[in-house]
Amino acid sequence: MTRPLPTPVVTAEVDLYQSAAKVYPHEISGRFQTLRKAAAWWLLGMFYVFPWLEWDGRQAVLFDLPARKFYVFGLAFWPQDFYYLSLLLMLAAFSLFFFTAIAGRLWCGYACPQTVWTEVYLWMERVTEGSRNQRMRLDQGPWTREKVLRKTAKQVLFVTFSLWTGFTFVGFFTPIRELAVDLVHWQVGGWTLFWMLFYAFATWGNAGYLREQVCKYMCPYARFQGAMFDRDTLLIGYDVARGEPRGARRKGVPSVLARASAPAVVEPAAAGAAGAGASLGDCIDCRLCVNVCPTGIDIRDGLQYECIACGACVDACDQVMDKLGYPRGLVRYTTQNAVEGKGVRVLRPRVLIYAVLLIAISTALVVSLVMRNPLSVEVLRDRNALYRETATGAVQNVYTVKVLNKDQRPRSFRIAVEGPGGIAPTADSPTRVDAPAGSVVPVTLTLEAPAGAVRGRAEIAFAIEREDDPDVSRRARSSFFAPN
Repeated sequence: MTRPLPTPVVTAEVDLYQSAAKVYPHEISGRFQTLRKAAAWWLLGMFYVFPWLEWDGRQAVLFDLPARKFYVFGLAFWPQDFYYLSLLLMLAAFSLFFFTAIAGRLWCGYACPQTVWTEVYLWMERVTEGSRNQRMRLDQGPWTREKVLRKTAKQVLFVTFSLWTGFTFVGFFTPIRELAVDLVHWQVGGWTLFWMLFYAFATWGNAGYLREQVCKYMCPYARFQGAMFDRDTLLIGYDVARGEPRGARRKGVPSVLARASAPAVVEPAAAGAAGAGASLGDCIDCRLCVNVCPTGIDIRDGLQYECIACGACVDACDQVMDKLGYPRGLVRYTTQNAVEGKGVRVLRPRVLIYAVLLIAISTALVVSLVMRNPLSVEVLRDRNALYRETATGAVQNVYTVKVLNKDQRPRSFRIAVEGPGGIAPTADSPTRVDAPAGSVVPVTLTLEAPAGAVRGRAEIAFAIEREDDPDVSRRARSSFFAPN
């Protein structure tokens, strides 16, 4: 008796370093794509328009790093206002946690700069190279005159838009009108030119070529988002129970939901119309949900970290369901618990905690901005000499009072000194200061105490108030020194 030969083991060779296949998203319309386009127009409008707006004779939004001043419309922020940046960063972080816990990667699909600019470059690609099928045929075909012209036209649009983006980015840190004049006269500094080209190249590379690769492999949010998800987080899901088994069928086959609610006795004519397709689910396996996905995934394979929750597959599937006369929602925004019939639970402990923190931080930020004092004062004592004595025995100390007028209008301030022993400014010391808008004015004051009035060290206070509004005031403490 011969023994059977062992089954050969077949191994497949996989190239771990092969280039990722290019994704050709099919253009689709629908309610969610309308929202995405509206969000993109709004965000791009803010980016490209804000630097050109003026406010009180200056650029409305300007981050003037050399002058250490940030202008945001009617507000001017100084290094002393760093806590506002801290509150803003905390607000952004907890907003991300809050919206992720509720709606998953809502940020990625609608507001992420990578997503927004990728849509712009995809639009330029469609304009120059055509629809999805035309782009695929163009890339796979030989180099012809038409291909060269189309590829060249695409690169001209890509490079022009990237350079304009780099110019606008630098325009948030350098007055953009002056920057434009310098560009026309070829007088741009080296570092300014470097950052313009760097940001242009980054935009061109990330949104023009890397695209979904940034979302898949470079974005850290895609990796740690799972820690903020739970079974009640809203995500895009495929209804397996309704859609499977998938397969093509002719129009007229009733939906799974219709068959489930139909009476047990079916007329022969209706049964004949259903045919073999009556055993299939609602998914006709058209792969339109895959073709429209900007990251190239199949949503029917379940939850995947590459999904950016843009809703393109939802719009595509809804259109197919409409054509077949089936109910929408085979692919939809849902939760894992909802798919399993366990209901939707929006108010959960983590959501409530994030909401409370968001409200607290937002309230603190708004209240601090409303109650923000447009005056800041710093007192520096002259350290070259502890004190000096006059011919009459009086003791003098010298101070530098820095008055910071954060207001966008010139203001006048009064300076008063509070201290023991009759300490007061000398006759030649100014007790009034005029501060231009958004400026720091240093004032040198000499304080004098009568002979023997002060011994050793005494605590004093400088009181600065605005002449036209005494409620705008600051107090700064210091020390006065005299012989023991």
